[in-house]
Amino acid sequence: MLVACAHGTRNPAGRRLMAELALAARELRPGLDTTAAFVDVQPPTVTDVVAGLAAEGRRAVVVPLLLSGGYHVHVDIADAVRGAEGVVAARPLGPDPRLVEVLADRLLEVGADPQDLRTAVVLAAAGSSDPRSVADVQGTADLLQRSWAGPVTTGYGSAARPPVADAVAAARQAGAGRVVVAAYLLAPGHFADKLTAAGADAVTAPLLPDERVAAVLLDRYDAARG
Repeated sequence: MLVACAHGTRNPAGRRLMAELALAARELRPGLDTTAAFVDVQPPTVTDVVAGLAAEGRRAVVVPLLLSGGYHVHVDIADAVRGAEGVVAARPLGPDPRLVEVLADRLLEVGADPQDLRTAVVLAAAGSSDPRSVADVQGTADLLQRSWAGPVTTGYGSAARPPVADAVAAARQAGAGRVVVAAYLLAPGHFADKLTAAGADAVTAPLLPDERVAAVLLDRYDAARG
């Protein structure tokens, strides 16, 4: 059993895309049994789902549908699986080169030129006070920088610094002719809605839908099972 554990959102499009991600994983892996769980906003909670599976004696892997390893991964999900026989947690989806490929495609979709030295990218993540999450986001920015001529920096929606708007302003002050925000978010929701007010010249769409994200999800599941 794969437990696809997302943050949770009130955004209808975000809910639909997260559900479609689990469906895409099943299409790539026919016969795979999946269920959903959430760490916030939506039921059922990951704690309740894991408790139910453990009570039934079912083996399962909880895969965080999260892009970095912050509080929800290291506390919420870790607490949920601790002591639940037969249930383990996988690592989050990011960092991963395939997610960076999706980011690069989203940047191309808004007309950003990877060869333009004066086009700066601000990788915008939801944010976490956990330094491990910040390190994961920076790792993704470093991977994107390998294929991007202009500067790639990071900005956050909450908790971590700098805020996305400050990162955009800093890129302009550093001489960027164009600043593009790359939404390092899986789906529309609270943080994605705020990005248009950050002062960038363009903002990319979130990562979903894209089959590469489902492939990363399955890899995390396989690694945890192993």
